[in-house]
Amino acid sequence: MICLAFEKHVWGCKYLLHEDKNYKIIRIELNAACRLSNQFHEKRSETLTIVEGEAFVSLNDEHFLVHAGECVHIPVGVIHTIENKINKKLIFIETQTGTYCGEDDLKIVDGF
Repeated sequence: MICLAFEKHVWGCKYLLHEDKNYKIIRIELNAACRLSNQFHEKRSETLTIVEGEAFVSLNDEHFLVHAGECVHIPVGVIHTIENKINKKLIFIETQTGTYCGEDDLKIVDGF
């Protein structure tokens, strides 16, 4: 895998695979029993493609399970989180698209 940048976190890790003016592609590995913070974005939407494992996804007040091979779209402004409830690593590809894909467009809702 060709990686432009790598970040290790308590919850897992992420690999920046490609970045351009209006989109970014990231591989995210979420450890067992971990979750990402409740967040939203003002300038970008995201599409998650589950590669391995199961993602418990929350979009505003909707909650559902997304399996390997399935995708979920997260529109601009929607509060969301991704959680790994099983005892196996969750791997997904996050495609960000919009007028701006910088990290400072990530707005934390619950301080998690």
